[in-house]
Amino acid sequence: MRGLVNKLVSRSLSVSGKWQNQQLRRLNIHEYQGAELMGKYGVNVPKGVAASSLEEVKKAIQDVFPNESELVVKSQILAGGRGLGTFKSGLKGGVHIVKRDEAEKIAGKMLGQVLVTKQTGPQGKVVSKVYLCEKLSLVNEMYFSIILDRKSAGPLIIACKKGGTSIEDLAEKFPDMIIKVPIDVFAGITDEDAAKVVDGLAPKAADRKDSIEQVKKLYELFRKTDCTMLEINPLAETSTNQLVAADAKLNFDDNAAFRQKEVFAMRDPTQEDPREVAAAKVDLNYIGLDGEIGCMVNGAGLAMATMDIIKLHGGTPANFLDVGGNASEHQVVEAFKILTSDDKVKAILVNIFGGIMKCDVIASGIVNAAKEVALKVPVVVRLEGTNVEQGKRILKESGMKLITADDLDDAAEKAVKALAH
Repeated sequence: MRGLVNKLVSRSLSVSGKWQNQQLRRLNIHEYQGAELMGKYGVNVPKGVAASSLEEVKKAIQDVFPNESELVVKSQILAGGRGLGTFKSGLKGGVHIVKRDEAEKIAGKMLGQVLVTKQTGPQGKVVSKVYLCEKLSLVNEMYFSIILDRKSAGPLIIACKKGGTSIEDLAEKFPDMIIKVPIDVFAGITDEDAAKVVDGLAPKAADRKDSIEQVKKLYELFRKTDCTMLEINPLAETSTNQLVAADAKLNFDDNAAFRQKEVFAMRDPTQEDPREVAAAKVDLNYIGLDGEIGCMVNGAGLAMATMDIIKLHGGTPANFLDVGGNASEHQVVEAFKILTSDDKVKAILVNIFGGIMKCDVIASGIVNAAKEVALKVPVVVRLEGTNVEQGKRILKESGMKLITADDLDDAAEKAVKALAH
């Protein structure tokens, strides 16, 4: 996610003076998938094809681009900043414009290699596919996005007549050029709304009526596929006077997976945090962070409070993990496997307030997890609520070396102290 949009739709967690990125639970798809989806909704996109091997690259060049003199070869990873990224092999840039007969060679230098960008972190991401596109003659570059806006309680279209660079830079240099058009979620986008957007984009030669229709089609895509963000940068004007989505990023609401099966079939788990993928498979709410204390809590509110108390005592949470109010023993075991798979975790804090979630189920899960996973870090347990005595008895009779706590404050303090041992 780029710039201003990133600030609008993502959050960060400040822990002990350190800012930690908090990932959102939303589907992110590759550029080539976004282009295919936009094409289905009548949005103008460059001709392109994805390839995962040199054989596929060679075939695509012959079959899809027989008459092209130049091609754009784009590495496909779920992170921004590809053009300015660097491969660990030494190759500069994840996007290259090359002669047709050089496309296979440059694709070979990308496939299977690790690309590091400003958004991937130093570990980078493996490029498993490249996207071959026709090289368009662009005469004008603009910015376009649709996000969900809290203030207007609905979709918000953001547009700027300058594009191709980060939106926060544009906002800083040309604040008056950025327009925002809220859309009534019940009425949908009107011709007047779309016209305001087109006026803000100020295309130089593209037909006004066609441009309005393109904006309306983009909104329909956003609405009908349960997008949380649709960002096109640049939305380009070609020498043939067409508006074309030259580069796009789309995110979708995970809560809509049940009705967006076609969209969610595009998920690429190889590009996601494997811990989050594992958690999703057993219906656990997990978000990886950068701290040292692994947390297992029931209830989102209690989980956030636990993270805050850890911070208060000078520690840093390694994750957000909500096992929910109806977790099974199996889910508790899987939760422990996920926590212990993180090398950064130096202590684990289990904080359960039993209501619907019973303390004895959690306790049995902890004991069984210890049998399956070699627990090499201290575990602090605070149990309270339904079946708490049974839960404490199960833990006591297990013979495990656990650190018990009387309340949340005591538990957090003991977890932070355990880091030193």
